[in-house]
Amino acid sequence: MTPRAGAVWLPSALLLLRVPGCLSLSGPSTVTGIEGGSLSVQCRYEEEYIDDKKYWDKSPCFLSWKHIVETTESAREVRRGRVSIRDDPANLTFTVTLERLTEEDAGTYCCGITAQFSVDPTHDVEVVVFPALGTSRPPSMPGPPTTLPATTWSIVSGRETMANNLGKGPASQDPGQHPRSKHPSVRLLLLVFLEVPLFLGMLGAVLWVHRPLRSSESRSVAMDPVPGNTAPSAGWK
Repeated sequence: MTPRAGAVWLPSALLLLRVPGCLSLSGPSTVTGIEGGSLSVQCRYEEEYIDDKKYWDKSPCFLSWKHIVETTESAREVRRGRVSIRDDPANLTFTVTLERLTEEDAGTYCCGITAQFSVDPTHDVEVVVFPALGTSRPPSMPGPPTTLPATTWSIVSGRETMANNLGKGPASQDPGQHPRSKHPSVRLLLLVFLEVPLFLGMLGAVLWVHRPLRSSESRSVAMDPVPGNTAPSAGWK
């Protein structure tokens, strides 16, 4: 056999080995899913492979000795991490489910069957993962105008005194906060307006009580004769 004839024969031999497998296993060519969700791939096989192991792996499958997930002789449903496979001999199908999809899950996979006396039949499936709806952010919109908090007046508690207020140093203020009002407290104003009239009233009452006493004392002093100024008696004339 010449080298040229061998070169023509080799692709034909590989094609003969590959075609039976492709015809024995079928399924979708492309499946899609959303990031964070799940997707399922269902592959159909011939009855002659009903007792063989089914598997799911990255394409090309014949280069991998350990598959992502694979059924066993005793377990027709196997889970490995986020991937599970379930064989349904009654319908001659097996289903592969991928959960909690990520962008790294996208790519070309294959569902296959471990054949005992022939080449493993396989079928390539393209997995496409779309980003979640909340991933793309809309352009930023101007927010509502910032409103400053309204200043409210409150009566100072009785436990707070002027001494405490004077004894405290200047507190560090937040750059975003407004300085506190420097007006006198309402309590101080009430004390001034209540105590001053009361004090003036008491002072007026005291002056009014002592005023008649001073007048009577002045009259008594005026009526008493001054020594040395007594008039001579009538008998000396």
